[in-house]
Amino acid sequence: MGEVSTKSSGYKEYVAGLLAGVATVVVGHPFDTVKVKLQKHNTEVGGIQYRNGLHCTARILTTEGVKGLYKGATSSFIGVAFESSLVFGIYSQTKKFLQGGVQSSVPQPQVILPSAAFGGAIISFVLCPSELVKCRMQVQGTDSLVPKSGSYRSPLDCALKTIRSDGVTGLFRGGMTTLLRESVGNAVFFSVYEYVRYYMHLRLNNSSSDPNNLTDIGIGILTGGLGGVAFWSAVLPLDVAKTIIQTSPDKSSPTNPFRVLNSVRPSNSLIICFVVMELVSPTADTGQQHRGPTIVRAFPANAAAIVTWELAMKLLGIKND
Repeated sequence: MGEVSTKSSGYKEYVAGLLAGVATVVVGHPFDTVKVKLQKHNTEVGGIQYRNGLHCTARILTTEGVKGLYKGATSSFIGVAFESSLVFGIYSQTKKFLQGGVQSSVPQPQVILPSAAFGGAIISFVLCPSELVKCRMQVQGTDSLVPKSGSYRSPLDCALKTIRSDGVTGLFRGGMTTLLRESVGNAVFFSVYEYVRYYMHLRLNNSSSDPNNLTDIGIGILTGGLGGVAFWSAVLPLDVAKTIIQTSPDKSSPTNPFRVLNSVRPSNSLIICFVVMELVSPTADTGQQHRGPTIVRAFPANAAAIVTWELAMKLLGIKND
C-alpha cells in the first residue's frame, strides 16, 4: 500500500458525515436518553432514583412509552447531523491539507491527532447549545422517581425559555467542557479508527481472501464501535460534568468540570463516572459492582456512523485510504 495523489472532493465529505450523523441518532439516542437520566439523577446528593440502566429504561417505557426514549431527538437530529457533517468533513479536509495533497494509507499520528482535535474543537460550538436543549428535555419525564425539573413543551420552547432567563449565552453553558470533551474524544476516536482499520486491511491483503462489501461493513462496524468505546472511555468524566452543568437550575453553580466532578459524591465520584453508562450498576443490598458493558451505547451508535460514512463515501466516489 503506497501513496496516491488526491484532490479535494469539497462538499462530499460533509454530505457523507451528515448521513453518518443521522445514523448515529437513530441508533444511539435511546441509549443517550438513559445515560443522561442516570448522569443527572443518580449523581445528586438526594439519593439514587434508578438502580441501573435496565431499571431506568423500564421506567421510561412504562411511564412514557418508546417515544420517551427519543425525547429531545429533534434537537439531536439537527445538532448531531450538522456536527457529524462538520467533524468528518473538517477531519478529512484537514488531514489532506497536513499531508500536503499526498494521501498515505499508513496512519500518521502527527496528522490524525491535530486534524481530529481541530474538528472536535470546531463542532463543540454547534454541539453545546443543541446538547444543552437535548439534556434539559431528556431529564424531564412523568416518572414519579424523577423530581420535577421544569416543563418544556418542545426543543424550541426549551431554547426560548433558556434565552429568556439566561440570555443567548445561556445556550452555551458548559461550552468549555464540551470543547475539551470533543477535542480529546475525537483525537482518540479517529486514532483508534485509523489504526484498527489499517491493520485489519493489511491482514486481509496478506491473506488469500478477497475483500468485499460485506467485509468492509464488518470492518466498519468493528472500527467504529471500538473507536466509540475508546472515545467514551477517555472523556466520560467530562461528559458527566457537562450534563450536570447544563441541567443545573442554579445559574450560579460552578461550570468548571473538575470542580463539578470533585463535588459529586467526593468519595465515589470516579466510580459514578464510569458506572452511569453501564447496563448493570451496584446493587442496593450488597454494594457490589457488577460491571456491565460500556459499549451499550458507544459501540452500536459509532459503528452505525462509520458504516454509513464509509458507504456514503464509496457512493460519492471518494477514495478513503
